[in-house]
Amino acid sequence: EVQHAFGVVVSGDGVCVFVKQRCDVGLAVAHKFGWRSRHEFNQAFVGDKAAVHKNLVAYAIRAFKTNDAVRSIEETKVLDVTKVGKYTVGTWMDEWFENYAKIKARPSPHQTYRGYINNHIKSNIGKVPLEKLTSLELQKFCKKLLTSGRIDRIESKHQAKGLSPKTVRNICQVIASAMKPAKEKKIIATDPTEGCALPKLEHREMKTLPIEQLTSFLREAKDSGVFEMYYVELATGLRRGELLGLKWEDIDLEKGNLRVKRQIARINGEVVEAPLKTKNAYRTLPLAEDTIQVLKQQRKKVGSSPWVFPSPTGGPISPDSVLHMLHRVLKRAGLPRVRFHDLRHTFATLAQKKSLIHFANS
Repeated sequence: EVQHAFGVVVSGDGVCVFVKQRCDVGLAVAHKFGWRSRHEFNQAFVGDKAAVHKNLVAYAIRAFKTNDAVRSIEETKVLDVTKVGKYTVGTWMDEWFENYAKIKARPSPHQTYRGYINNHIKSNIGKVPLEKLTSLELQKFCKKLLTSGRIDRIESKHQAKGLSPKTVRNICQVIASAMKPAKEKKIIATDPTEGCALPKLEHREMKTLPIEQLTSFLREAKDSGVFEMYYVELATGLRRGELLGLKWEDIDLEKGNLRVKRQIARINGEVVEAPLKTKNAYRTLPLAEDTIQVLKQQRKKVGSSPWVFPSPTGGPISPDSVLHMLHRVLKRAGLPRVRFHDLRHTFATLAQKKSLIHFANS
């Protein structure tokens, strides 16, 4: 850096001549690197190549130490001394959630934010003083989440121990959102998230169930007692949480329509009813005659339950359970494993081809 600032290369006697010719220009810059006078600056380039190199290194080291000290002093000037040391990362995340996130963000992600804070952020870096959190510490935190960040739960028993890159990015984005007001309020001098490298998102190839495989899939679903649920999914293309959130009050079998008004999600280990993510997610869908007949069959099966697809205990089904059911049905039918979301792609393909086969009476 010293050599770059003065435009020189340490290559012998030519260095002295070249630098001294630039002395008037270079002296102002020299103070950055620790030279206190013109004489001291000139003396740095007296001697042979080895001596000049030694002087440059010695002065550069002194300069960097001086600059670090100056930088620390400058940073303290932009901090509010009444707030420095008041917060840990954990207490500030709580403060941010209550007074910023709840006001600025839509209600639907509140529980997700709370889960990120309680399950991952506070349990790993929550005790670190807020002003001492560094980019390196955050980088190590991200790496840990990728390798072993998943919370031990029954439904995650067969999943990878690490979180997905998308979830890790989401958690880091929550931290970044909290650091912004902390810097604005002069609680921290710099934002540690600005130097943090986020993991690359995984590209998952879209899959669908081919039309010729639907008969096998629905036959096995019927044998497993979940025919109606997966038939309605293939006929409507609902999201998993939306399908599980259906109540009979949302369905008009006479008019042949279905209103999407809520979703079921697992938040902090609990299966709960939650609002939809966006305004456009609240919608009314038309129902084909065969789908209406399937829903009438389902109505007889569940009796007085308010839920269209209730769990054995009477409440809504866990989103994780539905995914496990899907994988069991696919395996028994000898079909390739797909995600629940892929059933939405299958619906889109069938709708585009206008070839949704009427399986209800098959």
